[in-house]
Amino acid sequence: MQKKHWALLAALIMLGLSACGKNDGTGSSSAASGSSAAADSGGGKMLDFVTTQDSTPLPIKSEQFDTPAAKEFMSTGKNPYIGNADAISRGEKLFKLYSCTQCHGGSAEGQTGPSLHGPDYKYAKDATNKGMFETIWHGTNGGMGAKGAGLMDPTDPTNGLSPDETLKVIAWIRTHGKTTGNE
Repeated sequence: MQKKHWALLAALIMLGLSACGKNDGTGSSSAASGSSAAADSGGGKMLDFVTTQDSTPLPIKSEQFDTPAAKEFMSTGKNPYIGNADAISRGEKLFKLYSCTQCHGGSAEGQTGPSLHGPDYKYAKDATNKGMFETIWHGTNGGMGAKGAGLMDPTDPTNGLSPDETLKVIAWIRTHGKTTGNE
């Protein structure tokens, strides 16, 4: 009888140990997958985005990264639109459409809000495209509201910039300074 108890105990321990390393479908064990990391539909890992205000996790649904450029950015932090004339032109129009000029000036040189040209950014993280994306998407403590879709107007999940549009705005901003953000 005691042998059966030991065998059952050993079986339960083995079952428990095997469950600890169980794969959750993202290519990593469920215990180590991270709270804000996610897999995109292409199987790549999504970056961990954080707020500019206090560096808390910034959840963004991977489905919002719905273009090849946005998907690339989602997993690498590199903006594929840097140097792309069509994307830069669209970024300039979006910068003006969303009234960014009211605070940052007509060419993002700074007005009541800070210059976005660098190299001395109000938020040091803006030297990277991931950092600037987070700042634009979720806003700042300094008075800039969120511009990301679903955050700009919480009553309308379609109102605001998409990740792809945000990357185009960043590509345009980068034309005014020496930093590409992809360094």
